[in-house]
Amino acid sequence: MTDLSERQAREARATPLPARLRLPGLNLWGLLVPALALGGLEAAVAFGLVPARLMPPPSAILETFRELYDQGLVTHLAVSTARVLAGYALGVVLAVPIGALVGLNRRAESLLDPTFQALRAIPGLAWVPLLLLWLGIDEGPKVTLIAIGSFFPVYLGLIAGIRNVDRKLVEVGEMYGLGPVALVRRIFLPAALPSLFTGLRQGLSLAWMCLVAAELIAATQGIGYLLTDGREVSRPDIVIAAILMLALLGKLSDTLLKRLERRALHWRDSFETRLG
Repeated sequence: MTDLSERQAREARATPLPARLRLPGLNLWGLLVPALALGGLEAAVAFGLVPARLMPPPSAILETFRELYDQGLVTHLAVSTARVLAGYALGVVLAVPIGALVGLNRRAESLLDPTFQALRAIPGLAWVPLLLLWLGIDEGPKVTLIAIGSFFPVYLGLIAGIRNVDRKLVEVGEMYGLGPVALVRRIFLPAALPSLFTGLRQGLSLAWMCLVAAELIAATQGIGYLLTDGREVSRPDIVIAAILMLALLGKLSDTLLKRLERRALHWRDSFETRLG
């Protein structure tokens, strides 16, 4: 009887609340707002409420996508994605050990954190002239700018996760004779993972934002280049198409990272687990 009650309780927690309209891997509710916005824009342009020369309707933007595809859109997408992945990976590789060191060591915090907090306040575009002088106009400054943008959310997220670890867990680990390395591996790291993943997702979002600024640095390919090209030739449809591509790629990459987060944190008994 007890086993039956426990099984029913687990099934109740696993039931999505509220229920969602879903196809495999797709939340239909998430498509409602974009569909309404696109339909409303198409109608507004058709009835003359919005000038088509300034805000092309979705049907015209679809034709622009076809035109860009014939002109090598896949190459632009591949180049931009490669830059984001390279810069994001570099930012994460630097942020995780530095954030762990600052989070675990007060002396390291006193030495390093004031400098990083000051650097964090510098706008991304302010780095562009300096990176051009230092690294030229090749891929180096583009990847570096994206790495700078993605570094700070990961750095701050990891520090916050480490500092919010329950002190009682650390004391229990010390009572059982865990050394510094074992404490980090078995207590600090699992407890800090939720905050770290939050920082990783924020850093990935900023990586896509920094991509546009990065591709202003003498780029001849990429989504940022399409944005600049659309502005120079007075083609708002190209600009809007490039913005939509940034939104879609950002959403896709965030969804993949969110799924990785759920797999890594499947052991948590949280409110999100109850929602399903």
